[in-house]
Amino acid sequence: MFKIPHQALKKGVVLLPLQEYRELQAQAIPTYYLTGKKALALDRLVEKGLKEHQEGKTRQIKSLADLR
Repeated sequence: MFKIPHQALKKGVVLLPLQEYRELQAQAIPTYYLTGKKALALDRLVEKGLKEHQEGKTRQIKSLADLR
């Protein structure tokens, strides 16, 4: 009999049939990690956007048509 470790139970456990797991894995979006100049440029852009949002310089829109 297989026993699930106590630590895993504290964090949460999901049991799936192997076929269902493979289907979910195939549908998963891959994670990409940027490095170098492009990564730094993106980091600066995100920081600038977050700062502007905190300062109230952004607005909520319902669709991209509201940007006109």
